[in-house]
Amino acid sequence: MPLEPLLPLFHRLDREWFDGSLAPAGQRLVDLRWSDGRMRRTAGLYRRGRHADGRPLCEIVLSRPLLDPLPQEATLSTLCHEMIHAWVDRVVGVEEAHGPHFRARMAAINGAQAGFKVSIRHRYPLPSSTRTPRWLASCPNCGVSAPYRRRVQGLACRFCCDRLHGGRWHPSCLLRFEQAA
Repeated sequence: MPLEPLLPLFHRLDREWFDGSLAPAGQRLVDLRWSDGRMRRTAGLYRRGRHADGRPLCEIVLSRPLLDPLPQEATLSTLCHEMIHAWVDRVVGVEEAHGPHFRARMAAINGAQAGFKVSIRHRYPLPSSTRTPRWLASCPNCGVSAPYRRRVQGLACRFCCDRLHGGRWHPSCLLRFEQAA
């Protein structure tokens, strides 16, 4: 399915699930855009901070490579997920990742409709990379391994952190990197 403009989807979801609080009086509290093609492992992100020149930054970015081949429900789910992050940050005024405010809003949205489901983590297929991975990372607990182009400090197995530590990062789940053959 070809990518569609995000602004109409944003305003629709804002009216339906956030009572228009993310765009009061038509003025969005967050910028919105498709990625430039580099986001290949995550479907979307919400970030707040400052641009290099000091201007304030608050935006939702959705992954063009991941969401382009998927049905519209994947785009709606990802956009709504990131909008919940923006709502918790900008409207509720709480700093949390997937904490109680996030989970309560997600449960309310999922319970009130069946068109798409918002989840904590997506399970979308990742596009294949043409680059040869230089590293192979493996989990010491479950043994699952994955290729990486570079070593990443402090990276832990998401599955084992969820299963063994209630979703919190734990050093026992740190991935071990070995050079790929």
